[in-house]
Amino acid sequence: MGMKKRVLQIGFFFLVMGLTFYTLFYGQDLWQIQRAVLQMSPICLILAAGLALFFVSAEGTMIWYLLRSMEGKSGLMRCIAYSFIGFFYSGITPSATGGQPVQLYYMKKDGNRVSDSTVVLMTVALIYKFVLVGIGIGLLLFWHGQLKAELKGYFLLYLTGLSLNILVVVLILSIMLVPHIIKKAAVLFIGIGVRMKLMKPSVSRQEKLEGFVENYQRAVQYLLLHKKKLFVVVGITFLQRASLFVLTYMVYLGLGMRGTGGYKVILLQACIYIAVDMLPLPGSQGITELMYKNVFLQVFSSLYLIPSMLISRGLNFYFLLIVSFFVVIWNQLKSRNRLDSC
Repeated sequence: MGMKKRVLQIGFFFLVMGLTFYTLFYGQDLWQIQRAVLQMSPICLILAAGLALFFVSAEGTMIWYLLRSMEGKSGLMRCIAYSFIGFFYSGITPSATGGQPVQLYYMKKDGNRVSDSTVVLMTVALIYKFVLVGIGIGLLLFWHGQLKAELKGYFLLYLTGLSLNILVVVLILSIMLVPHIIKKAAVLFIGIGVRMKLMKPSVSRQEKLEGFVENYQRAVQYLLLHKKKLFVVVGITFLQRASLFVLTYMVYLGLGMRGTGGYKVILLQACIYIAVDMLPLPGSQGITELMYKNVFLQVFSSLYLIPSMLISRGLNFYFLLIVSFFVVIWNQLKSRNRLDSC
């Protein structure tokens, strides 16, 4: 990634973050918010922080589990480091596009085969989408009435977010079943874009397209040959996703709130996650906080709504981003020391 592009992405990240916090705090009693935040139970805060760390570490565990079966060179803690590095770069780039390329770079640098590393990362991403869509469809089928009543005006955003995720899953299934048709369709759309002067002709674009399709096919073939590993990774992925939803319930309990069932708090947080997952904003900032503020209005009292959001969002995104930043710095220092010793 070029330095200029990286600076622009980081600048855009802080711009969105600044606008988000300005909107949230405008007209609020900051001292009252501070007092409410300080009332959070230390035990629940530690448990919530643990769930946040588990969310990222679980991905690293899946990377290690799959890479080990391919005789990979990286141990468990190193794979967890890959996950934190990926979280950091995904968090500061629109649509979370920056994480996987950096992960692949370091996996290759550590002596893992590029082909194996690509299959592992594609497999983790593939199952993540399938699990998220499964949860989203399950909520829509079995909690439809309550879902619509709770989300109100955000129900359409939920449907949009779920539809975009389903579209990605359909694309993946199409690559699995009819890769030649997908290639032809993509080439056709690229050709139309070039003729309309929406994009420039590029040989590398065609190579990237073919590589993308090939990598997904290889990931699917690997899963079909290792069905036991497929079920293990699906199970870990479900627990990983659920950890962030349960985190909000820990905050609810930690602030001394009662009266709303745990399942409702957990499911509402799942709805927010699904709604904003595909939005092209770094860390889905802004819309996540706005949706939280409206969806949880009846769950948290007006006194605890903003504090609960600050703690919940602070742990499941900003806290993890800070931890991931230090992992990135530690990783770079380690790489530099290794070069100096050579």
